[in-house]
Amino acid sequence: MTVTDTAPLGGAGPAEPTTVQLSGELDLVTCPALRDELHDVLRSSTRLLVLDLSSVTFCDACGLSLLIDLQRCARQRGIVLALTQPRPCVSRLLRISGLERSFPFVV
Repeated sequence: MTVTDTAPLGGAGPAEPTTVQLSGELDLVTCPALRDELHDVLRSSTRLLVLDLSSVTFCDACGLSLLIDLQRCARQRGIVLALTQPRPCVSRLLRISGLERSFPFVV
C-alpha cells in the first residue's frame, strides 16, 4: 500500500481539500502501517480529507475497518472524510457492506 499526498498539507488553504491517493491493497497486512500514516495526515488535514481510491486494487474487512476508524477520528477533529474514484471491486464492497451511504463521495 502506498500513500501519496496529492495536495501539499502545509500549502493547502483551509478551503482546499487535503487529498491522499492510496494505491495497492487495503488488507490485513497493509492496514496497521497505513492506519498510522493516515492518522498523521489527519493531524495536519484541512476540513476536508479526500481519499483517492482509484489505485486501490483490493480491499478486505480490515480495509473497511480502517475507513470506519479514520472517519470516526476525522469527525472528532471536525474533518469530513470523503472518498473518490473507487474501483469497481471497492465500490461493490462499499455497497454490499452498506458503507456507501456512510461516506460522502467527491467526483
